[in-house]
Amino acid sequence: MNPRHPAARHCPQCGHAPLEQCVPPGDTHLRLRCPACAHLIYDNPRVIAGAIIDEGGRIALCQRGIPPGVGRWTLPAGFMEHGESVEEAAAREVMEETGMRVEIRSPYSIFSVPPTNEIYLIYRATLVAHETEPGPESLQVQWFGANDLPWQEIFYPAIGQILTRYFDEGLTGRHGVYSGSMESGHIHFIS
Repeated sequence: MNPRHPAARHCPQCGHAPLEQCVPPGDTHLRLRCPACAHLIYDNPRVIAGAIIDEGGRIALCQRGIPPGVGRWTLPAGFMEHGESVEEAAAREVMEETGMRVEIRSPYSIFSVPPTNEIYLIYRATLVAHETEPGPESLQVQWFGANDLPWQEIFYPAIGQILTRYFDEGLTGRHGVYSGSMESGHIHFIS
């Protein structure tokens, strides 16, 4: 059973409160249920989409302008919106956080974070145009090579591992697709 539940306190269908926890017939997970109308509330993972933008062996990183991790560096990425494909979400997030229009090329890393109920989908992308200034979520955007990347200032440990692998592969000219997860603070990648 999954002990995590959405923060809902009222039924979105009828407004009744409080909600109850149950495992519905035929299900395997604990859900929130409205005792008045029997509506079930699912707490499915949130998708975060982003991209590694490579320009001649250098990649673009954003210095975070919002919590958590203000001032730390990461790849441009953010939550997928309703009605978007994952690729559209990645391109939109890159535009919002860097001001760059990119072409999404191929998937690179699929990373699950069960403690926060999130899934990261990181794509490889190429720069089409630098159209605007970075949005308010980024203090600045800079291009880094493997030797000048601020490794100690990378915000998410998984992003550091993704970048290490990406630069190591750049030496061979071949990039794979990877899957990994973070459970109890440990990060695991599968090639």
